[in-house]
Amino acid sequence: MIFASAINGEQKPSIKKNSVLVLNFKNPILDSYTEAESSIFDLGDTKNVLLTDVLNAIQKAKTDENIKGISIEVDELQAGTTQADNIRDAIEDFKKSGKFVYAYGNNMSQKSYYLATIADKVFLNPVGMIELKGMSTEVTFFKDFADKYGVGIDIIRHGKFKAAVEPFMRNEISPENKEQLSTLLNDIWGNISNKIKTARKLDENSFKTAVDSLYGYIPEQAIKSKLADQLVQKSEYYNFIKKNLKIDTDKDFNQISIGKYINTLDNKNNDNNEIAVLYASGEIFNGDEYSNIHSDKYVKYIKDLADDDNVKAVVLRVNSPGGSGNASDEILFELQQLKKKKPLIVSFGDYAASGGYYISMAADKIYSEPNTLTGSIGVFGMITNFKELANRNGIRSDIVSTNANSQFYSPISGAAPGTIPMLTKSVESTYKRFVYFVTQNRKKSFEQIDAIGGGRVWSGTRAKELGLVDELGSIQQAINFAASKAKLKDFNVQNYPAKMSKFEEFFKNTQEEEIAAKVISKKIGKENYTIFEKVTNPKFNNGVQMSLPYKITIK
Repeated sequence: MIFASAINGEQKPSIKKNSVLVLNFKNPILDSYTEAESSIFDLGDTKNVLLTDVLNAIQKAKTDENIKGISIEVDELQAGTTQADNIRDAIEDFKKSGKFVYAYGNNMSQKSYYLATIADKVFLNPVGMIELKGMSTEVTFFKDFADKYGVGIDIIRHGKFKAAVEPFMRNEISPENKEQLSTLLNDIWGNISNKIKTARKLDENSFKTAVDSLYGYIPEQAIKSKLADQLVQKSEYYNFIKKNLKIDTDKDFNQISIGKYINTLDNKNNDNNEIAVLYASGEIFNGDEYSNIHSDKYVKYIKDLADDDNVKAVVLRVNSPGGSGNASDEILFELQQLKKKKPLIVSFGDYAASGGYYISMAADKIYSEPNTLTGSIGVFGMITNFKELANRNGIRSDIVSTNANSQFYSPISGAAPGTIPMLTKSVESTYKRFVYFVTQNRKKSFEQIDAIGGGRVWSGTRAKELGLVDELGSIQQAINFAASKAKLKDFNVQNYPAKMSKFEEFFKNTQEEEIAAKVISKKIGKENYTIFEKVTNPKFNNGVQMSLPYKITIK
């Protein structure tokens, strides 16, 4: 079994004897190319790195006689928590070969340090630091802002834990939301901190003191607290590696970056036996755009895979906080049709919540990472109007209509009298439909799912305990199970959707809306732009939504 290489059409670099594989991730690690952020102003040939390629490269290096060890040299790991877990697990497996793994850091982020602790030794720059501080999440609220400037927001939701709309309803985190966020953070931090403690051979009290006291920020204290092993300059670190390789310190040693090593992977194909990995990454919308998860595009992808006789099984890799209820339902239906023809296994990434969880209900089996954010079984509707703001500035409107609710909604006049009652019924109906599909897939009663639903978000670990997923495991385990269910021993794994060509990418990014979005996002910041979109983008105000609370960003 091999993965299709992420980089095609380039001359493969040679691997010299006695080489060290350097993990120096300079670009974000992606589940799918649909997550890539590109710009028409970027004329460089940026190489995005796929997680599957990274894992396959580390697996190959384990048995590659030219690779003698791994050097982890990354201060800021641009990857999700579950991706960091997968890479860390791959390195742990690599160590079974007996080859060395060392790590060096200047100013290491918490995620980078988490990855680095799998190394045999952790080296830190004498004036460097380790960001080890625990986890938090921050929620920004806009109720007072909306009231001050005359922005009206009508909200309908089902589930006391459905916090996606809280930023527009309140000025502080609700007790229910605080409860779920606290449970979620403690679950994820518990998984991560236990691995760090085990790797660094630290007891609970010593580790908690080091974290609470921010000892990692002071190099000498980091050594004293056993968070790192030695304070050295980079050249001294390289001398340590040379000594291990039995090379004189006045000579260079052979290094190959993870990016170049990925380019050496064989791209063999067994066309008759293919496991297709369909990546559902991003928010869920109606439409046929390439980025995120647009229902028209994904319906076509799914039908093509269902009709392709060479595809023997499909793994759906979900990394989504949800989105449109209608679009989610379209995708779920097509996945159910596909499942009638061939095995469908689901693997969860960082997020598989609300609509992301909903589309997974066609699965024969669901694998979740321990640190996945999942569940959020709930729905809501939100309508924004600017009536008061317009009136304050001398703008008014009048309506002529044929029926009671002909003017269903207007940004100036707001919602018609029957709009909110109708949306309330729609939200309740959609919630019941959501729970129904969960009961069918998870083989539980409506009451059982409703008790753990209501929009509540769970960690993958907790979801397994509650029966919302089948197994805790990686995408590789999901692929292996798919192969066994399809009775395949020799097979090829192919990723979908395919990477967009430079030509297609250029014309996609020259669309007026794309340019405007990129400029605004650049000006106000990515997180603020996400909130801005929730209020202004029709996609987020089009019907009932199955969406994760705001978006939970864990720091």
